[in-house]
Parts: sequence; C-alpha cells; structure tokens
Amino acid sequence: MNVYKTDDIRNVVLLGHGSSGKTTLAEGMALLGGLVSRMGTIGQGNTISDFDKEEQKRGFSMSAAVLPIEWNHIKINVIDTPGYFDFVGEAEEGASAADAAIIVVSGKDGVQTGTIKAWELCEKYQLPRMIFVTDMDLAEAKFDRVAEELKEKFGPSVAPLCVPIREGEKLVGYVNIVKKVGRKYLEAGKHADMEIPAALQDSVSAAHYSLMEAVAETDEGLMERFFETEGEDFTEEEVLNALHVGVAEANLVPVYMGCGATAHGVFMLLNDIASLIPSPAKCKAEGTLDDGSTFEANYDDAKPKTCYIWKTMVDPFIGKYSFIKVKSGVLKTDDSLVNQRANNEERIGKLYVLQGNKPIEVPELHAGDLGALAKLDDAKTTDTYAQKGTNVTYPIPDFTKPYTYMRYTCPNKGEDDKVSAALTKMMAEDVTLKVVNDSANAQQLLYAVGDQALEVVKSKLASRYKVAIDFSEPRVAFKETITKSSDVQGKHKKQSGGHGQYGDVRMRFSNSGDNSQAFIFEEEVVGGSVPKNYFPAVEKGLQESVVAGPLAGYPVVGVKAVLYDGSYHPVDSSEMAFKTATCLAFKDGFMKAGPVLLEPFMKIRVTVPNDFTGDVMGDLNKRRGRVLGMNPVAGGKQTVEAEVPEMELFGYCTVLRSMTGGIGSYEVEFDHYEQAPKDIQDKEVAKKAAEEKE
Repeated sequence: MNVYKTDDIRNVVLLGHGSSGKTTLAEGMALLGGLVSRMGTIGQGNTISDFDKEEQKRGFSMSAAVLPIEWNHIKINVIDTPGYFDFVGEAEEGASAADAAIIVVSGKDGVQTGTIKAWELCEKYQLPRMIFVTDMDLAEAKFDRVAEELKEKFGPSVAPLCVPIREGEKLVGYVNIVKKVGRKYLEAGKHADMEIPAALQDSVSAAHYSLMEAVAETDEGLMERFFETEGEDFTEEEVLNALHVGVAEANLVPVYMGCGATAHGVFMLLNDIASLIPSPAKCKAEGTLDDGSTFEANYDDAKPKTCYIWKTMVDPFIGKYSFIKVKSGVLKTDDSLVNQRANNEERIGKLYVLQGNKPIEVPELHAGDLGALAKLDDAKTTDTYAQKGTNVTYPIPDFTKPYTYMRYTCPNKGEDDKVSAALTKMMAEDVTLKVVNDSANAQQLLYAVGDQALEVVKSKLASRYKVAIDFSEPRVAFKETITKSSDVQGKHKKQSGGHGQYGDVRMRFSNSGDNSQAFIFEEEVVGGSVPKNYFPAVEKGLQESVVAGPLAGYPVVGVKAVLYDGSYHPVDSSEMAFKTATCLAFKDGFMKAGPVLLEPFMKIRVTVPNDFTGDVMGDLNKRRGRVLGMNPVAGGKQTVEAEVPEMELFGYCTVLRSMTGGIGSYEVEFDHYEQAPKDIQDKEVAKKAAEEKE
C-alpha cells in the first residue's frame, strides 16, 4: 500500500438499512480498486469486511470494517458498517471517523427505517453524502419510485445523476444525466456508448429536472434563473461546479444506481467519490488543550502529531488493534505519543492499514488518513494520542446508550473470571456493551442496544472464548419501608453454662420520611436501663437488619428507629446480645408497622414521528405509566415524556421497534420510588416464602 498525502485521501462510510447491500457494494468497490480479483459474497461468507465468524454465520454485518481502496491516485478509505440498529454503535463510530457518507438503498425495498436513520446520522455528524441505489439487476427494482421516495423524504437537494437502461428485465446500462449520454455496461468497471431508448425519455426528463432543481438550490443566482425561466437547463460546466460545491457543503445529494453484485455503477460512484467528496484537508478538526483553549488540528501535516482512536478490534488470533484517524502531523513508525486520558507516554511501534482484518504495514500515515496501531494495552476507543507537549483531547461522540439488559450467570463452575475477562475484551470492541454489577440484588447485568446484540454476545463468548453464560429476567431493585408506627420489645436471653447471653431493648419504629437513607437511629434511654456502651451494638443490629428486609428480602429504606428503654445483666449482657435483640425487635416492629414494597420508577423519553404518538402513549398507560407531556423535535417528531415502573419496561425496546417500524427511540433514567400495587407485593412475598421453603 502506497503512502498518501492528505489531499489524496477520501474517508467515506457506508450507511443504510440492514441487508440493503452495503457489504456487497464494498466488495464491488474492492474489486474495481484491485483489493480482490474475485468478489466474495454474503452467502459464501468470504467478503473482506464480514470477516468475523458470527457475521458469516448470521449473514449480516455486526462491526465496522475498513477497506482502503486505491483509485486514480486517490486513497478511498471505505468504512463498511452494520445496518441493524442493535449494532448502531459501530455505525456511529464509522460516521465519526468519516468525512462523507454513501447511503445505500435497495432498489426493491426503497426508503426504509435504516435509510432514515442513516440520513439522521449524516445530519448529526454534518457529513456530505451520496446515495447509491443498489439491486437494480432485480426485476422488482424501480429506480423512478425510489428516487421519488428519496426526494419526498429528504427534499429537493436529492438529485439522480443516472437512470437505468433495461432490455427486458435485465440491467444493461444507464443514462448519464449530466452528460446526457447513454452507457452500456461491459465487464466490471467498463462501459461503451449506446443510444438512449425512446421509452426512457420521461424518466430521463424527470431526473434531469430534479438535477436542475437541486443545482438551483446551491446558489441564489441559479435559483432566480431557474424560476424565471421555469426550469432553465444549466450548462454542463455549471452543473459540475454546483456538484463540487453542493456535495462538499451537504446541500446537494447526488443519487447513483447499479448493482453491487456485478459492480455495475460502481465505476461512476468511485470516480465521483474521488472528484466530489472533500479531502480531509478541506475539513475541520478541533480539540481542546489542557488550558481550555482550542487546538485547530485541521488535518495539517505541519502541526504536532495527534490522532484519535475511533474503534478497537480485539481478535483472539491477531491481537488488539486500535483504529486511528490522524488529526494532525505525520505519524511514523516508532514515534512516541502520550495517551491523554492515562497521561502516559507510549512507543506506538509499527503502523498499519487494515483491509478488513488483514494488517498491512506502512511506514507513515499523513493527517486525515485512517490506520491502526497494534498492542497498545492501555488504549481504548475515544482516546486521544498526541506528541509530548501537545496536551490536546478530541471530543468524544455521543454514542447511543444501551437500555436493553438481561441478568447473566455462568452455568459452569470456575468460569466466572474467564467470562469477566472475555466481556472486558468485548466491551473494548463495542462502545454500546456494558456490564453492571448489581450488588444490591446479587446479580450481574449485561446491557446492549437490543435483544439480538445480547444473543450475539452470548454466541461470541461460546465460539470465540469457549465460555458459556445463561440469560434470565433481571431482578427488579425493589425496596421495603413502613407506613405506620410500632412499639416492640426485642429480648435475647440464653443460658448455656458459665456466662449466658442477655440483651433487652424496647424500640419504636416509624417512617422517617427520607428514603435516601436506610434508617435513622435515635436513643431516648433514661436512667441507664441500657448502658451507653451498648448503643453502638444496637445501631449495628439495625445496619445488619436493613440489608434484607423481613417482608420480601429487599433493602430497607426510610425507617426511624428509637431506642427508649430496655434492660441488661451485669454479667451476661454483651454487644452481641444487644445486637441480636435489636435484630429481633426490628423484624417484629417492621412487620407490625404496615410494611410495603417500593418499586423503582423510571423517567422515559420516547422520540417517534407524530403519527405514532397516540400508540406510544396508549402503550405507556398500559404499563402503569403516567404521561407527563410531549415536546416537538426536528424532523416531524415528538418526544413523549412519562414516568413508568421499571419492571414494566422490560423488553420495551422490541415492543417500540415493532410499534414504530423501527424508527422510534427512547432514553431512560431512574427517577424515584413509589409504593408497589398489592398484587405485585403479594407476588414478591410469595416468591420469598417459596425460596425459604426450598
């Protein structure tokens, strides 16, 4: 692989709905770029970017992969990303490293949920974009319909640059709308001139008008001419100038078409990526110095060496690779850089570019290029590395937070440490994967973006790390408290020869009104009926008692305990005896003071298109939720805010996707505790009784 300077680099990410053809398109680009001599296929499991065994088994992408393609003396770093939302973190990582996007749309299925999410991701990262309509070799593919859908959904900036030519049901060529000529496909990457069929005149005219309209949108002067002359036909030079400016500024979105499996249409796409997509030299890159000022890296070779880790790959066979984007300077083999998070200097060793999972060693990487560093043990995704003396940190993307979770256990004894180590490696790869140790409920929780992602983690643990886990429904973090008052005696008396045990306390229990702490302890003892040196033992008895309440075994909160009387024995009394007496008093007093179960309530914000707000609110009401209000957001959407019991949100991710066709999203955070309904409390009490019986 040659070394490329910043002006000769293009970084593009492939985005789109799951199974829309991104990986197949990437394979076609690799064929024309000379990375492969024969295209791999999803079915055969031999594509460059889907190299993981889990991807090959399931037939779709789960992680981002880079294909560095050399094209007309330009290096195009193609980042192939998953389309399924469970793996959205990989798409977000790819978008954060790219300077432009290719949104892939199926010519058969048209605009889908993943298409809309891809567009929103481009908006979030302010990426110039192109659209490639693939599967045009299929009889069911309708380019005119898809182009109309795109324009209707995303506005007049969307402009087809070509129209398919068919003979019967077979895709044989295309019309270049800019040049107004027909092209016939020959072998991959080659074409010949051909006549434009008369039957296509209407489609060509419609595409031409859309292009002129989009060109007019890029300049006020062109806009005036366009409307004054009712659709003036701009010159080819004006169109090309508008494409260069419009694509770079993301206010003109050219639409291409073809077939990834045959690489038809890929030649034109690669040419326009090289000529229309801006190089990193024309993009901004800013970080923050330790004094709070801005460091304008701007992919300048002359500035200090800095880079950002946008992705991590941990492979059991080839090791750990940190995927980097060079933000400034020229990185060279054996440079020393400082990890800004860990504040330690490391020698980076060799430099690589990755072709899928195949590392290719290179002597240097210029600003704006994508590469990889091996065996940086302390490095993790989102870290900034910079040369000593340049203490800069680059902003961390706002990745999707995981809210789907399951309780996991290790069925095989002695594998807990192995599972923990394996999950640590997997979390290094996946920014949306999280392990939480819920010690209060004695459970380990595994978080991901969706149920499918959790199943993939389980499968990877088995195939890659040879360890097993089982999933089960998480235990809800209930708490216990009291609603009334009680006055009880706790007495522990035992004689067993020699010194006995004697402790006697009289206590009042009531609700403290403060659920932020387990209990408040006060003493009102007069006359020394309980000596002061036993007060700490009483408090210790309370501390042990509130860990697992007597109602259903959940932690206790909001209890006020007052020690007001008791008795002691000058020989047999001890701290242990008074602690035991307190535990007896607590259990009795708690159960006599109107014990109740408190359940956690979450604040949820559900963002959906306006058409789905009624369904979402109805569903939240069924989950015992209280809708607090709605707030309009950009893109014709509403955010519904509500308070919902945590136990009612289990599996909500799947339900929301089904309800909204995959377009809905939500955020959840803990809000407060409320008294649980009697049927739920009775169920939890019965569960505890059954466990004790066993």
